[in-house]
Amino acid sequence: MAAPKRLPSRLLPLDARFRLWQAPPQHFFMSRFLRRLVSAVAMWAIALAVVFTGNEVVFFLLIAALGLAGLWEYFQMIEKSGMRCFKAFGMCCGAAYFIGSFLFFRSNGPDADYNFETLVLLVFLFGVFARQMFRPTTKQAPLETMAYTLFGLLYVSWLFNFLTKIIYVLPQDQNGHPVGQFYVLYLVIVTKFSDMGAYLVGSKIGRHLMVPHISPAKTWEGFIGSLVFAALGSCLSLLVLPKELHALNWLHALILGVLIGLAAVVGDLGESILKRSTGVKDSGSVLPGIGGVLDLIDSLLFTGPLLYFYLRLLAR
Repeated sequence: MAAPKRLPSRLLPLDARFRLWQAPPQHFFMSRFLRRLVSAVAMWAIALAVVFTGNEVVFFLLIAALGLAGLWEYFQMIEKSGMRCFKAFGMCCGAAYFIGSFLFFRSNGPDADYNFETLVLLVFLFGVFARQMFRPTTKQAPLETMAYTLFGLLYVSWLFNFLTKIIYVLPQDQNGHPVGQFYVLYLVIVTKFSDMGAYLVGSKIGRHLMVPHISPAKTWEGFIGSLVFAALGSCLSLLVLPKELHALNWLHALILGVLIGLAAVVGDLGESILKRSTGVKDSGSVLPGIGGVLDLIDSLLFTGPLLYFYLRLLAR
C-alpha cells in the first residue's frame, strides 16, 4: 500500500504550518547565522557610508526605500493570505508621507509636527474611506479591507518615519547641519544588539518559552539576553561616539539600552503576530538569513518612536 502523499505546506492549516517551523534542525542554526551575518555586514556598510557622508537627501532616500519596501511586503502578506487591501493606494500614501515629512521637518524642525501629523492621519483616514466608495462589492467586508490598509500605513509608514524625525529632533550644529543622523545610527546599533542577544542566547541556552502562542522560538533566556546586549550596545556606542551623541550621558545610555531592548522585543513579537495571522514564515526573501525588509526593520518600528520622544522630552 502506497504511503499517503504529504500536502504542500501552503495547503496546510495555519497551526499545522506554524508547527513545521517550531523545531528546525540544529545544524541549520550556524548556516543561518552565517547568512544573517553576511547580510548584516552588507547593510551596516551601506548605513555607515550614508551616516558619515552627512547628506540629508541620501539619508532620507535610504529611510524611504526601507519603509516603502517594508510596506510593500506587508501588503503582499495580506494578499497572499487571501485577504484584501488597497495596495496601490497604500503605497502612494506611504510614499507621499515619507516625502512630505522629510520636506516639512527639514524646514520647520520637530517643534511644529503636531499639525502635520494630525493632517497626515486625517488624509489616511479620509482617503481609505474615499477609496472604498469606488471599490466594487466583494466577499470581504469593506471594514476589513479599510482596516488592513490603514493598519499597514500606521504600522509601517507612520512608525518607521520616526527615524526621519530623529534626524531633526536636536538643534543643528554651528554650520546649520542636523546632527540627528548619529542618533539614528545609535538606535540601529542598540536595536540590532538587542536582536543579536535574543538570537544568540535564545538559540544556545533558551529553555523556557516566552509566548509560544505567538512565537515558538522566543524564550525568556533570549529576552534577558536582548536586554543585556542592548545595554551593552548603548554603552559601547556612547564610548565610541561621545561627541556625536553629546545629548546623552551614561545614565541615559543605560536607561535607553534597557528601554530599547524592551521595545525591540515587542516589535519582533508584533511582526510574529502578523506572520502567524497570514501564515508566512518570513515577510520576504531579499535578505539571506534575515528574510524580508520588514523582518529587518520590525524592531525599529517600535524603538524609533521611543528614542524620538526620549530625546525630545528628556535628553534635550
